Amino acid sequence: MKFRERAARFMAGRYGMDQLGRALLWVYLALLIISLFLRPFLYVALALMIYLIWRMLSKNLGKRQAENQKYLRLSHRITGWFSLQRRKWKERKDYRYRRCPHCRATLRLPNRKGSHVVNCPKCHQDFNIKI
Repeated sequence: MKFRERAARFMAGRYGMDQLGRALLWVYLALLIISLFLRPFLYVALALMIYLIWRMLSKNLGKRQAENQKYLRLSHRITGWFSLQRRKWKERKDYRYRRCPHCRATLRLPNRKGSHVVNCPKCHQDFNIKI
């Protein structure tokens, strides 16, 4: 039996690599580089690698998927905030972004000076906005 077949048979039913695993791998590599200059980071990097291997070889798929979903929600909130800031900057001459005071949804409003009554498309509440 070839190595690839044996490895595939061994990994059957195990969780493997996911987005959280890739992120942990990048953090591990960064800590490994930092540990060249600061020795205590080597132990943190090794502990992280052990945790990464343990996640990959785990057969408890439900818990690993839940961990990955938590990571994806957190990373989406962070990347979503940055993409919103980039969009605000690109559209700063044409649109203004305001939050609905009732449901906290972000609204993109045309950049017309003055006071306006806005209807939120999410909660359908009317409120005044001054641009």
